Amino acid sequence: MAGRAAEPEVIWARPERTGRGPKPAFTRADIAAAAVRLADAGGLDAVSMRHVAAEVGCGTMSLYNYVPRKEDLYELMVDAVAGEHELWEPCGDWRADMARVAQQTRSLMHRHPWLTRLMSPVYGFSPNALRYLEHCLACLDPLEAPYGMKMQLVGMLNGCVTSYVATELAAEERTRSLPWSAEQESAVRVAYFGSQVASGAYPRLASAFMEDPGPIDLEGAFALMLGRILDAFEPKN
Repeated sequence: MAGRAAEPEVIWARPERTGRGPKPAFTRADIAAAAVRLADAGGLDAVSMRHVAAEVGCGTMSLYNYVPRKEDLYELMVDAVAGEHELWEPCGDWRADMARVAQQTRSLMHRHPWLTRLMSPVYGFSPNALRYLEHCLACLDPLEAPYGMKMQLVGMLNGCVTSYVATELAAEERTRSLPWSAEQESAVRVAYFGSQVASGAYPRLASAFMEDPGPIDLEGAFALMLGRILDAFEPKN
């Protein structure tokens, strides 16, 4: 029937290559690695079916035999990066293990800055993502809570880490585009903020500023965020 929408499918349920012909010259892993290299070098906008095909050494139309849609290519990329997670033997302290998971995810996102743009629950059930989720649940074995709540914890932690890193990356990108140093920028803005606080128009902000006038400690702020999230799931006596 003309105009009928294509039926949804999962890339992982498809064979590695459709159609007849000789044995495939490369694999999905090769395609994913090529796409990740392009994204690492030039950002997500540098990834196109044409550029990926050139990277692996085939024609663009041939690539569609392996990856039907660009969305499938993105899913391959996310799965490839998920495979970089280190899966260790849990130590028995669920808070320590989940804090380690979060720190590792943050490092991974800085290594692949484009990843924050592709984070989606839709890509959460690829092979490496499933191994990652199973590992997180193993880390949470000591936590007395139903699995539904444990999945909420993992999802909340991932969401907060993604948002935190996206903010960090945006600040870094802005700093690189400035014609002056980050220190100069900060000094000017702090001086302006101080003048506004001193005006008396913002008494609560003035009190807050007097309590802690120092620069923001990003590492400390990240650790504090993790602690607050984990506190919410700590069993109440």
